[in-house]
Amino acid sequence: MQNVLFAFALTLLAGLSTGLGSLIAFFYKKSNPKFLAVSLGFSAGVMLYVSMIDIFFEARATLVNELGLVGGSWTTVIAFFCGMFFIGLIDKLIPSSENPHELHSIEEIFDESLDASHHIEQVRKREEAQKNSQLLRMGLFTAFAIAIHNFPEGIATFVAALQSPRIAIPIAVAIALHNIPEGIAVSVPIYFATGSRKKAFLYSFLSGFSEPVGALVGYLVLRPFMSETLMGAVFAFVAGIMVFVALDELLPSAREHGEHHLAIYALIAGMMVMAVSLLLFI
Repeated sequence: MQNVLFAFALTLLAGLSTGLGSLIAFFYKKSNPKFLAVSLGFSAGVMLYVSMIDIFFEARATLVNELGLVGGSWTTVIAFFCGMFFIGLIDKLIPSSENPHELHSIEEIFDESLDASHHIEQVRKREEAQKNSQLLRMGLFTAFAIAIHNFPEGIATFVAALQSPRIAIPIAVAIALHNIPEGIAVSVPIYFATGSRKKAFLYSFLSGFSEPVGALVGYLVLRPFMSETLMGAVFAFVAGIMVFVALDELLPSAREHGEHHLAIYALIAGMMVMAVSLLLFI
């Protein structure tokens, strides 16, 4: 029982480190578009690198070991793109905010008595509301992707801690380092969209909370049925989701809210930070 409590506590600390990343939203003003661009670009780099360099190849190694070179390689690639199609389908099913210009009736647009400056101000406010809605949607998608990613990660950390605490501790620390920039990826767009530090912290915190939940579910429900093949397929699936979110949501938004090169430099910085964090515990 003591080993179970230790494993759960280790997984809890690793998962909730996303909250540390979200705290960065408390130190910046809402009117700083360059910070938003850098944060989003940095987060895109983190998600791209960890997905395509770490998670994808970890999944492939597991599946090749279980299914052979051909079967494992094909299963990895199929699961990877299934993750992309899955999150892309969700993206299509969730309606995006309407174009603010469509909210005007013909009568309103051509009403001669409508004050021009008031009309322009209304359009500006609606456009700003649309951008905020897109940022909020992006932050929630990121939280969803990270939550799915953290769920099997929690199972893996928990099982490792049960088998060997000595091995599990550096794994948990490495995961915690990964989760801090992931917390930034969730909190920053939500904070800039809503202006609420509480909401930014809450969603970031909850995205990391899926890690101890994964540990708990893995111990109570999935452990008797979990196989290396299923775990590898889930990891490849999650890698596809994270790549889609980075390319479809994070990077375009970073370029929209800041300079093109600034977003790319931030993306490279995010990849470098994630690369170093992976090398620390070899």
